[in-house]
Amino acid sequence: MKLSDIAAALDARLENASPDTDITAVAGIEHAAPGQLTFVSNPKYNAAAKTTKASAVIVAENFPALSTGMLRSKNPYLAWAKAIELFYQPPRYAPGIHPTAIVHSAAKLGKNAHLGPYVVIDEDAVIGDNAVLLAHVVVYRGVKIGNNFFAHAHAVVREFCQLGDNVLLQNGAVVGSDGFGFAKDDVGRWHKIVQSGNVAIESDAEIQANACIDRASIGETRIGRGAKLDNMVHIGHSCTIGHDTLLCAQVGLAGTTDVGNNVILAGQVGVSGHVKIGDGAIAIAQSGIPHDVPPGAMVSGAPAIDHRLWLKCCAAYTKLPELVKAMRTRSESKA
Repeated sequence: MKLSDIAAALDARLENASPDTDITAVAGIEHAAPGQLTFVSNPKYNAAAKTTKASAVIVAENFPALSTGMLRSKNPYLAWAKAIELFYQPPRYAPGIHPTAIVHSAAKLGKNAHLGPYVVIDEDAVIGDNAVLLAHVVVYRGVKIGNNFFAHAHAVVREFCQLGDNVLLQNGAVVGSDGFGFAKDDVGRWHKIVQSGNVAIESDAEIQANACIDRASIGETRIGRGAKLDNMVHIGHSCTIGHDTLLCAQVGLAGTTDVGNNVILAGQVGVSGHVKIGDGAIAIAQSGIPHDVPPGAMVSGAPAIDHRLWLKCCAAYTKLPELVKAMRTRSESKA
């Protein structure tokens, strides 16, 4: 593919290279070879950009000039994502139903559906056009799913859940598992609370491998448009996740958590139940959040506090042994 064509596709400005340069692949900046395209957006790799053997590098508008070709972009990370799409074509799945798939007579499938081996679609399930369900996907009864649904092997959508258009479920994702609700009886035994609600996932959401979204005891658990849930994320019953919110690996939300729009919860963040996290908030990895977080805040630590204050606390912790030693010395001298 000509470098000029790539620049046009990425809405990038070509510098320091011939428009007719042939690009055959994309590669990481430290491993790229002539004829390949790479990128840099993290300052950590600025030095590598000066020595890369790639024919061209996607960089920011203000990146220092390089001896190699450059594609300057307002958003180099997004441009890189689109560049990968130019060179990698994922597998295509032709319409058809595998002989081992089971589709209830009362279920409804849209046009161009692909059902792989041992897929099960239960009674009164409705799935829109262009669906791809790979091996062992199970859709329970009464489920409603929009167009362009894609479910990788072993994904499960439980009874009466509702999914919008362009929803992607990675391997082992479970939508609508029972919420963790129990009430103790008079003799100290746990009585299961019926989880009569459902899960609603709005359009353009992606649920990655082995993530679990619990159904509500009453009402619904809702995942907003464009939200992305990473591997092994757990969403408790009756939670609400806003639009374009990012929940990274192993995030856990207790029941009835309200997470706003454009929130980022980094890996292993834990949130107590009945907590509200405002729009645009960011929680650093492994934060524990027991209280509401205002819009736009950045928090870290456990219990989570303002991120800058937490950094000061961390710096102070390293000095504690010296402070304790000094206090002991001072106490002994007085004695």
